[in-house]
Amino acid sequence: MIQLRNASRARSVYARRRLGVLAALTGLISLAALFTGPAAQAALPTPVSAATARSYLASLSVATEDRTGYDRDLFPHWSTQSGSCNTREVVLQRDGDNVETDSSCAAVSGSWYSVYDGATWSAASDVDIDHLVPLAEAWDSGADSWSTSQREAFANDLTRPQLLAVTDNVNQSKGDQDPAEWLPPLSGYHCVYARAWVQVKYHYGLSVDSAEKSALTSILNGC
Repeated sequence: MIQLRNASRARSVYARRRLGVLAALTGLISLAALFTGPAAQAALPTPVSAATARSYLASLSVATEDRTGYDRDLFPHWSTQSGSCNTREVVLQRDGDNVETDSSCAAVSGSWYSVYDGATWSAASDVDIDHLVPLAEAWDSGADSWSTSQREAFANDLTRPQLLAVTDNVNQSKGDQDPAEWLPPLSGYHCVYARAWVQVKYHYGLSVDSAEKSALTSILNGC
């Protein structure tokens, strides 16, 4: 009888210890979630490193911006990529989670996490595709001398970190401003944003103005 009681007691101690371990693991998982936040669904092509971005930035021409003659229609955008899918729909599918489309490739359901402000949306109408380097900014920085086909390639670039699905009103608040005038509300994204901005400008041979270069330098030095 004593042996049975001892065995029962041992099983009880083991069970309590096992529950304690499980509780500890659960706590660690929950704590990790607090630090990592929601999974970033956006699949922006990974920008160059901060060191490379600093090198690129140092090589960019510094010039005063000139918007004379700018018209958004000079940059054909949301061009057809495949079948009935245009650039916007391709980015929505790339950056979203569980995205379903109709026969015309329009996203009819899904979930989109905006890395600019941390919001998640379940309707594609609440999401804009941001030109990270805005079309007007590109015009100001040298695209005024490009051919129409070059401007179309820029406006639909899926290879460089130039297009990203974000909250529509956040994108609208950005407008055509550069990093000296506007940065994403989430400060934790500033480094990625600056690296991407510089990479795009470098690839396309665009200039920066002095305030823009100063802002980018400050961000990249803190990356």
